[in-house]
Amino acid sequence: MRKLDSGESRRIALIALFGVIVFTSKILLPSPLDKMLVIVQALFLALGSLLSRTLGATKVAAVGAALTIFLRPSMVPITMAFALIYGLLTDGFIFIFHVKAQGEELRAKRLMAAMTLSTAITGLASYYLTVHILDLLPRNPILEVIILVVGVINGFLGGFLATLVWKKALQHIVDISSSKAK
Repeated sequence: MRKLDSGESRRIALIALFGVIVFTSKILLPSPLDKMLVIVQALFLALGSLLSRTLGATKVAAVGAALTIFLRPSMVPITMAFALIYGLLTDGFIFIFHVKAQGEELRAKRLMAAMTLSTAITGLASYYLTVHILDLLPRNPILEVIILVVGVINGFLGGFLATLVWKKALQHIVDISSSKAK
């Protein structure tokens, strides 16, 4: 078994911590507020993606979902599926938009766009499944618009906050651990 260096250990610990924070943010809010106020999820999925070399947002989402299923066991497939979709979309858009090109500064506008898109797509898909396919909630056009608008704003703000946190704190932690490993 290979030994982890301090930088890898720090990344794993932060990803686990981010997943716990995502879980906590989800359980503190009643439904449908937990579907609209996803700024905490957007923030920590973005940071997880920036922090980890591969699938960081997906790992953060998986930790959060794994903890959530203990409180909502009847929703395991939906919880896991949408958490992983959100994480994969976040990782995918951050990669596609070249948010963090090697040796370059973080591209804030691209990160905000990546988070806005991944949040909007996940929110719309989740709402469509729960309302139109599974009939778990009644259809409410006003609520649909509110969820879409607030979700998009939360994704944008999550990307913005992730940019601030990355530039002020986490980037330096990663840089320090990377330079020590060399």
